[in-house]
Amino acid sequence: MASEIRDINLAPSGELKIAWVKDHCDLLRTLEEDFSKTKPFTGKKIALSVHLEAKTAYLCKVLAAGGAEMYITGSNPLSTQDDVAAALVKAGLEVHAWHGCTPEEYDAHIRAVLSIGPNIIIDDGGDLVHMMHTEFRELIKDVIGGCEETTTGILRLETMNREGKLEFPMVKVNNAQCKHFFDNRYGTGQSVWDGINRTTNLIVAGKTVVVAGYGWCGKGVAMRAKGLGAKVIITEIDPVKAIEAVMDGFEVMPMKSAAALGDFFVTVTGCDKVIDEEDFLEMKDGAILCNAGHFDCEIDMAGLRAMAVSSAELRNNIMGYTLKNGRTLAVLDEGRLVNLACGDGHPAEIMDMSFAIQALSAKYLCEHGSELTTKLIDVPEEVDREVAVRKLKFLGKEIDVLTPEQREYLYGKQ
Repeated sequence: MASEIRDINLAPSGELKIAWVKDHCDLLRTLEEDFSKTKPFTGKKIALSVHLEAKTAYLCKVLAAGGAEMYITGSNPLSTQDDVAAALVKAGLEVHAWHGCTPEEYDAHIRAVLSIGPNIIIDDGGDLVHMMHTEFRELIKDVIGGCEETTTGILRLETMNREGKLEFPMVKVNNAQCKHFFDNRYGTGQSVWDGINRTTNLIVAGKTVVVAGYGWCGKGVAMRAKGLGAKVIITEIDPVKAIEAVMDGFEVMPMKSAAALGDFFVTVTGCDKVIDEEDFLEMKDGAILCNAGHFDCEIDMAGLRAMAVSSAELRNNIMGYTLKNGRTLAVLDEGRLVNLACGDGHPAEIMDMSFAIQALSAKYLCEHGSELTTKLIDVPEEVDREVAVRKLKFLGKEIDVLTPEQREYLYGKQ
């Protein structure tokens, strides 16, 4: 099947982006060297649906260097960078994605990469796995397993697994320490504010930021907001996380109370209608809303559009919705992922760790998939540790090592 992209002539720009990423991804670069020699994916087809920008593109090239046949699409209609997609096609990989695709086109792209009969699935949010189980069941027999990148995707997988519907092993990449400790906290924290700041060109210091959700991503967003000089309010449903937020120095309250106070609102929960019609009516004139969760339903955009008396573009990637009370709310990129729809996603060095986990987990599936008896599995400890050890080396740092006596003291005789 031929690739489906916006314009192959955009490839030179995408090649520059990928080259820049490669220069700053030490882990992936060494894996590319290793894979080029050992070819762990020879004869394997990999279907990948991840936000299609330069870091993802380099992961695809690393897997291809290991012998994989790559079939690539995006995981969000607004996060695909057309020049990066073109660069991958020029490099000989198959891509079905373009920026701004309709829901129908997005589904068609997912179908295209699944129709080839993948052996490994690399997913971000669960769309590949969901469609494989609903529309391509006859191809499930060829799937060794897959890897899931996000919290949202893992929640979907856990639901399928509880209901007995998950039919092949999936590695919970998001739950690896070298993924969520760094990607979700430091990567999301920085990239969300990169997207907000480049899109709004407004100061954050002295303003009130409401962060919905205090998981690892929410922690990162709140920490960076505090560093920019904002007063931060956290909304939560989990009492333990709420206490943690209080002890981290943040205000905690329900969204119904926070709605009237915020200048910026950032949703990062993975849930539906976290900010709803009642909340919109309480907000200040000019309040800025954006989403850093996977899907565009955390801010009830359908409800906001329905209740607005008028709407207008206020600035590139900012739509203003005027309500019956005369106040206008500004929404960044229609509630899509602000760090990707309004920016370039996580920093390269952070995604280097996350995608090293992806690549090594895919290799683990090729080597051990037939032995796995459970459908949802953690990233093997040796994979997590290998990434950490390699990263420390590239950071130029050393750590202590247990003496034989210390090891026996802690763990007894082995």
